[in-house]
Amino acid sequence: MERFVEVNLVGLIMDQISKSPVMVLKALDQKKVIPIWIGMNEANAIAMELENVCSPRPMTHDLMKNIMCDLEAILAKVIITDIVENTYYAELHIERDGKERIIDCRPSDAVALALKNRAKIYVSRQVLETSVLADMFSNILSGEDKIDSWFDSLSADDFGEIEQ
Repeated sequence: MERFVEVNLVGLIMDQISKSPVMVLKALDQKKVIPIWIGMNEANAIAMELENVCSPRPMTHDLMKNIMCDLEAILAKVIITDIVENTYYAELHIERDGKERIIDCRPSDAVALALKNRAKIYVSRQVLETSVLADMFSNILSGEDKIDSWFDSLSADDFGEIEQ
């Protein structure tokens, strides 16, 4: 069994209770979704990338992409590696001159950079299996049709205000 599962970002939602953005990832080979609460700035960066909105000046993730490009480094993939006491951990896998470097980061930054660099996003099987919230979300949204219907049914009001 592979240690990692490829996931896609299926959306950003606003948790109406905590008033925090939630990044929702979905495993490609199963129906399980993983919600990860993130900061407003990171949600804004992800939303801008999803909507192909360019800022007039480079934002933090643009700067990181530009630095990697100038150093001839490639973001090969990102992996959400662990969850400890409801805190998720992630890694950037950066390749340069045939060598891979692994850099610790927050999942929201990893996903924002993956989107900017068109890199694949993975989650460890351990995260997929131990995320209690993933089980709850997956049970609520069991089935591809329900997930699609749920996202299609959301209105702008359900997302709260993520300013861009």
